[in-house]
Amino acid sequence: MERKQNRKADRGGKLKVMCLGGLEEIGKNMTVLEYGDDIIVIDCGMGFPDDDMPGIDLVIPDVSYLVSNAHKIRGILITHGHEDHIGAVPYVLQQIDAPIYGTRLSLGIIEGKLDENPPPNNPELYTVEAGDVVNLGVFKAEFIHVNHSIADACAIAIRTPVGIVYHSGDFKLDVSPIDGKMMDLTRIGELGREGVTLLLCESTNAERPGFTPSERTVGSSLERIFSQYENKRIIIATFSSNVHRVQQIINTSARHNRKVVILGRSMINVIGAAAELGYVELPDGVLIDVSEMKKYRPEEITIITTGSQGEPMSALYRIAFSEHNQVRIAPSDVVILSSHAIPGNEKLVGRIINALVRNGVKVVHDSSEDLHVSGHACREEIKLLMALLRPKYLMPIHGEYRHLYANKDIGEFMGIPSDKIFISDLGKVLEIDKKSAKFSGEVPAGNVLVDGAGVGDIGAVVLRDRKHLAEDGLVVVVATVNDYGEIVSGPDVVSRGFVYVRESEELMARVKEIASQSIEKALTRRTRDWASIKNSVKDDIAKFIFKETKRRPMILPVIMDI
Repeated sequence: MERKQNRKADRGGKLKVMCLGGLEEIGKNMTVLEYGDDIIVIDCGMGFPDDDMPGIDLVIPDVSYLVSNAHKIRGILITHGHEDHIGAVPYVLQQIDAPIYGTRLSLGIIEGKLDENPPPNNPELYTVEAGDVVNLGVFKAEFIHVNHSIADACAIAIRTPVGIVYHSGDFKLDVSPIDGKMMDLTRIGELGREGVTLLLCESTNAERPGFTPSERTVGSSLERIFSQYENKRIIIATFSSNVHRVQQIINTSARHNRKVVILGRSMINVIGAAAELGYVELPDGVLIDVSEMKKYRPEEITIITTGSQGEPMSALYRIAFSEHNQVRIAPSDVVILSSHAIPGNEKLVGRIINALVRNGVKVVHDSSEDLHVSGHACREEIKLLMALLRPKYLMPIHGEYRHLYANKDIGEFMGIPSDKIFISDLGKVLEIDKKSAKFSGEVPAGNVLVDGAGVGDIGAVVLRDRKHLAEDGLVVVVATVNDYGEIVSGPDVVSRGFVYVRESEELMARVKEIASQSIEKALTRRTRDWASIKNSVKDDIAKFIFKETKRRPMILPVIMDI
């Protein structure tokens, strides 16, 4: 496959490798390769907000470097269709116009996202298959089939003027995959014999010993649980993108003569795209709409839903807290959580489990059954990849620092010299030529916060104010002053999230008195510098409140001049 004309490379140039996401974090994956006048981008993912980002919906990479070099971008290459690899595509395409290359399922999911959030220009989406080679300027990118927890996942081998760069994507070695297509170890070995300059290797499970179990182990557990709870309605929550897991649930339901209902927008969208493209087979008559459930007995129903991570807006969350308008939970139900809690989501998942158990519902999760296996390589699989590729240089990606350093340890164990393993930071540039590799400079990188329809308009100051309001509350002081420097109205004091006014009337009266004294004192100086007057009021009230309560609420003076 050839989409772009390959240009003659400057053999004396340097390859620049940088990550705009996926380092020091789980998610938000984005890697950039640049040589001369050509740039390719690998993955374009989103991340979830941290606890110190109140009100933020999601986090995407800062692509200001790509925006300023948009004329160099030859393409965005997608390894697979998980949110942490494609979730930022609609937002990035608002700023740059670049063709996207990916396998059928990845592009099918992306098309659904672009329909909801269309970019200003109609993007070019090019479908590739494992084995295809795409020419992009001086780069030649080859897609290589790997196993992961979503169909159509690929690693990408990029031929550059300084040698082959192998980007592992997310992978695992599954010798008995659901779709029967094992990771292409033969092609990976051939690349290793040819010579690999740089391995960009995922690090998510680099701390875990051994091999990651096969997805088929979940199928055995599902069969056992369906037999055990044959007299109950079964509700299963899993990742919407794990179409192989959903396929196993549908097949098991069909064998047990159950109808299947799919709930949750992302689950419906992904499974709809997967079914349309042939990645999920739906036996005749098994799938029904949620409105048809009342035609069947509870034990004849399986519900597949989103919410395995405790997301507050998910279908399972609404079911657990009796907020779903079509599904009511009952003690005769059994809820199966077919997933691990992503680090940081444990409390959310625990909250759902507690709500379900409080309603008399049996909850089965992975701590008690083999209901989930990871899609990421453990230490022995990473060793196998390194043994096949025998890279000259290693740069661990996709993980927090502890994961990256665990991957570094594996590389050293496999014989890669320590000085040829590079632990990078977001925006840090690794330069490689024919003879050496070293860090050289940085490019802009970081987080862009998405809040509703706002992208990037929430910065550090707004987050600081939100945290301040959440932790300490708000006190608003309102007063009106005339041209003679007299207070003609107020000051009135309003408290939100600080104290309950009716139970703190004496405190509020003193705040009002101090505000009045502060305004009058400032006005006697014949000043009309309203910013200075407001700061004086704020400082005086803050000192008093802290002395009395040891709290520091946000204080907002509003002084009107008539």
